[in-house]
Amino acid sequence: MADEGTVSADARTEAETKDKEASESGVSDKYNVEAAESLAAKALLLPILDAAPMYEQLLSTFPTAAKYWKQYVEAYMAVKNDDAVKQIFSRCLLNCLHISLWRCYIQFIRKVNEKKGAEGQEESKKAFEFMLNYIGTDIASGPLWMEYITFLKALPATTAQEGSQRMTSIRKAYQRAIVTPTHHLEQLWRDYENFENSVSRALAKGLLSEYQPKYNSARAIYRERKKYVEDIDWTMLAVPPTGSYKAEQQYMAWKRLLVFEKGNPQRIDSASSNKRAAFTYEQCLMYLYHYPDIWYDYATWHAKSGSIDSAIKVFQRALKALPDSEVLIYAYAELEESQGAIQPAKKIYESLLGSNATALAHIQFIRFLRRTEGNEAAFKYFLEARKSSNCSYHVYVAYAMMAFCLNKDSKTAHNVFEAGLKRFMHEAGYILEYADFLSRLNDDRNIRALFERALGSLPPKESVEVWKRFVQFEQTYGDLASVLRVEQRRKEALSQIGEEGAPASEGSLHDVVSRYSFMDLWPCSSMELDHLARQEWLGKNRSKRADKSTLPNGTMDNSSSGIGPIIKTSTASAKIVYPDTSRMVVYDPRQKPGSGFVPNATTPGVAAVSSSLSFTPVVPSIVGTTKSIGGTTKSLDEIFKVMPPALVAFITNLPSVEGPSPDVDVLLSILFQSNIPSGPSSKLANSAQQSPAGPAPSTSDLSGSNRSWQNLGSSTIKPTKEGRSGKRKDKDRQEGDETATVQSRPLPRDVFRIRQIQKARGVTTSQTGSVSAGSIISGELSGSTE
Repeated sequence: MADEGTVSADARTEAETKDKEASESGVSDKYNVEAAESLAAKALLLPILDAAPMYEQLLSTFPTAAKYWKQYVEAYMAVKNDDAVKQIFSRCLLNCLHISLWRCYIQFIRKVNEKKGAEGQEESKKAFEFMLNYIGTDIASGPLWMEYITFLKALPATTAQEGSQRMTSIRKAYQRAIVTPTHHLEQLWRDYENFENSVSRALAKGLLSEYQPKYNSARAIYRERKKYVEDIDWTMLAVPPTGSYKAEQQYMAWKRLLVFEKGNPQRIDSASSNKRAAFTYEQCLMYLYHYPDIWYDYATWHAKSGSIDSAIKVFQRALKALPDSEVLIYAYAELEESQGAIQPAKKIYESLLGSNATALAHIQFIRFLRRTEGNEAAFKYFLEARKSSNCSYHVYVAYAMMAFCLNKDSKTAHNVFEAGLKRFMHEAGYILEYADFLSRLNDDRNIRALFERALGSLPPKESVEVWKRFVQFEQTYGDLASVLRVEQRRKEALSQIGEEGAPASEGSLHDVVSRYSFMDLWPCSSMELDHLARQEWLGKNRSKRADKSTLPNGTMDNSSSGIGPIIKTSTASAKIVYPDTSRMVVYDPRQKPGSGFVPNATTPGVAAVSSSLSFTPVVPSIVGTTKSIGGTTKSLDEIFKVMPPALVAFITNLPSVEGPSPDVDVLLSILFQSNIPSGPSSKLANSAQQSPAGPAPSTSDLSGSNRSWQNLGSSTIKPTKEGRSGKRKDKDRQEGDETATVQSRPLPRDVFRIRQIQKARGVTTSQTGSVSAGSIISGELSGSTE
């Protein structure tokens, strides 16, 4: 490849200038995909000299976007700037293992070498081998194999030796292609069969039988691999993790594919399997370029495979891609240290140090120096780190505990803690760590002195945890007088900031529980403990009383214990949108969409409805018309006039309902015990026809013998035809109804279950025919008697 061209260098300089201008203009979303697509579309319409800075800007943000590289290089190919094309390919090919980009590369190479004769053909052949060595295992690489084989077949052969060499090259290409799981695997196998048969049928039989199992294995793996590949979006740009659903789905899809490829499903040799897994990792990093865990997995996979050099190269690429990833730096240094490369590891740690070094970087470097160079080197660097402006109390704690636990030097550790106390007296975390250290020394006198010094300088809001630890210390190691004294002081100090609910002069049972508990052992039951916790919370929030009208979604609770009204609300409750319960409608499973049935509270036997409902319900009449309820048009009495007498008798016998649903057992009892007047169904039709409500339904509609009805269990009943109905006898149905325990029966769902209930009561039927929907509603069995 040629060196970097002057055109690309100038374009890159201009791109950097535009990046600075963009940052100065307030462009914060560096990885805006829509803006990148818009810029690429704009660059496509401009001459390459004007578009080059745009491409450089895009590729500095998305260095693995194969489509932008391809668009960039094709723009230079259009103006026949071969040097710039070669320079661009040298920058992108090995990091963008995408079929379209590599096909563009091979087309360029063949075009450049097409007029160079045998020398150019040899260069093209090397380019093909170079390409297939990198992306020949891609599931979409079938066309590349076909193009390579076609290229080999077109090579001239002037001598028999050249013809034999060409034949051997073609055969090897076919044999490599037919064991690679690709979309064009079957086509390649058919072409291979034709090729071998055209050369020698006798030789073809042995070769085809040898490669048939390998081909079958590759075809089976192709089907499995295809399932994983189909979930991947190959047009996605590499952006940092956003937590979006699509990004998470793509991440999981790539993880599944990596697990599949690393498992060597084709059971090929380890070298080929590792090559395929590495290729999958490289493709994954084209899209998950900003995910540190992918880089780490890739590097550790190389290390476990025995390729430490490859793992080091992956870490170096990772730090170039994510220079601010501190965790990758530690992982890289750990790998070097584990291999005994102390100086390279030390250089990696030193790259974290400087004017912007974090406290964690100082701590980890101190630990590294102790492991590799000894205690003296660690102490020497600690003395330098404490002078840094970014040195926090964590550095003092880390070195002091290292000297105490590892070097067994309690004196040095104590001196370090004392030195840090002068600088971090205002840090509650440091006080607690120092107290823990003194506890290990059994130095109770200095512990009390430390707490007294710290509480005298800490602001009340920052002293809560210190007071808590002081009280725990006294409860564990002090006498009763000191315990009570410290608890009283704590209440007085924290009552100023609202941390203690009870007045300072009052005690609580919660204090006794805290005093006499140990670890997970408590002197009271869990129920009592929950009660005390609630009371403590109520006491802390006593000052937060407010009127219900001033706070939405709050409810008042007047406690009988004298605490008073407390607002039961939370920060999240203000964000909840509650439904308007004043618009709730009583549900009736028989009503049509858009209609509701709300009986009048004054009608006897009908469930009462809250008068706060402001809407006017609509009742579907028996004749298909709707009537308005609530006094606007007609009353319920007028509605009942158009109903069949049997249905009216059933409705008026219904009890009042309390709650959203009636008692099923009571309703079932009414169904079986209703005294419905018997008579021909035609009378019902005649009575309905005499009403002024309009045309009445036919007899068959009222009995339900010709269509399906919905029973009380919300299941559809389709009465059987009269010719198919069985003959049953009925000696004394009324007696059976009176003696049966209806309340113990479940709600019947169909005709068969109703009959079973009747039979269980000892009732013998003498009726024939089917149960109609109308009889189910009224509670009677209808049919013809013999």
